[in-house]
Amino acid sequence: MLIDLKNLTITKASIHLKNGDFTARELTEAYLKEIKEKNSSINAYLEIFKDATSQADTADAALKSGKGGALTGIPIAVKDNILIKGEIASASSKILSNYTATYDATVISKLKNEGVVFLGRTNMDEFAMGSSTENSAYGVTKNPHDEKRVAGGSSGGSAAALAMGGTLASLGSDTGGSIRQPSAFCGVVGLKTTYGAVSRFGLMSMGSSLDQVGPITKTVCDAEIIFNAISGHDKFDSTSVPENQRNASAKSKKTIGVPHSFIEREGIDKEVLSNFKETIEKLKKNGYEIKDIELPHLKYSLAVYYIIMPAEVSTNLARFDGVRYGVRKEGKTLLDSYKKTRGEGFGKETRRRIMLGTYVLSSGYYDAYYNKATSVRVLLEKDFRDAFEKVDAIATPTTPTPAFKIGEKTGNPLEMYLADIFTVPVNLAGVPAISIPSGKTESGLPLGFQLIAPWWGEASLFEIGRFLEQ
Repeated sequence: MLIDLKNLTITKASIHLKNGDFTARELTEAYLKEIKEKNSSINAYLEIFKDATSQADTADAALKSGKGGALTGIPIAVKDNILIKGEIASASSKILSNYTATYDATVISKLKNEGVVFLGRTNMDEFAMGSSTENSAYGVTKNPHDEKRVAGGSSGGSAAALAMGGTLASLGSDTGGSIRQPSAFCGVVGLKTTYGAVSRFGLMSMGSSLDQVGPITKTVCDAEIIFNAISGHDKFDSTSVPENQRNASAKSKKTIGVPHSFIEREGIDKEVLSNFKETIEKLKKNGYEIKDIELPHLKYSLAVYYIIMPAEVSTNLARFDGVRYGVRKEGKTLLDSYKKTRGEGFGKETRRRIMLGTYVLSSGYYDAYYNKATSVRVLLEKDFRDAFEKVDAIATPTTPTPAFKIGEKTGNPLEMYLADIFTVPVNLAGVPAISIPSGKTESGLPLGFQLIAPWWGEASLFEIGRFLEQ
């Protein structure tokens, strides 16, 4: 059987594999062929794993014995900050260029148990710091829809790998929009889960109170399949929430809130706004009630995020000193070795955020910046709780613009940070959100529609998302 990679989904592939229409090895080899043809120009993958076909053979054996599940034999790409035992995990940084993972991340263990095939590790902004994958030490990832434009970030490689036809699904991490934003730019589905729903054990920490692992897929149904496989309580992650504490409403989701005053503002692309309104109208015409809502502290979310996130970055990246693991640059003294290792090992954006975070945590500035930001974060979370008393979900565009040109924003960090305006509030509040392809611009660039649900409301995102796909 000829494998139609363009229209293949996890759901379809699983049926074909179980029916014997093609083998997991044949499917894996088809993706490896696509990667060989396209990756040299897109730069989505940093490395293809040598054992990909042997993983597929193991999956075929499981399928033949009747033990295969929904993900057995499914090829998946993995962001370079998620640990796979025996493989390099560099977080796209020079400082970890020689680091080989000594254990599996919990999400990897869960997917190994499902029998997935890990194709390789994907490019990203260094230590997940960026919105364009231009901050990688290993070159920019290009957008498969227009190679002059960025794929988004920081999970740009994971989104581009899927969009170029180089995998059936990907894993990414989302700290302030790093799954949803590149998914919108590349025309695929990206899910940011409720904080605590998916284990962070084995994910390199950027902002520990913000990070979450999630899937990037072709369809909402595929995202749901992977979410169900990787979610669950994990004793190795203290932020992982036990199942009996995950309370979500069981009612049908029919009321959607729209914070118009926040969306219709300067800096939002006209085609993005027009596409968003069209999508809202489709929902309205099909029985969904649309309510205008106010989230009073939403306007402060970007400022709050860019205080809390760098503070956590400064703390988390202190471990990369050249002593315990990673690259080491020798100096005349121990302090000199630290300076050389971190100065040469970290890229420009990573150093910027470490310095910013160290500043806001320093004596005399802690109360003025960090404490104030955490107080506003609590108010923002309350805004979401109040809103979800009235509506079942909240809708916004995923991004304020379509994918921008490579190099367009690199000289202006503030302009780059503004690309996260619709996504960072979700991470600050800890709620789940999904980006769904909602059309294209006149020039053919993908656009994304973001749905936000209450805590543990992933099911409602899948329900509304499936409707939008249809």
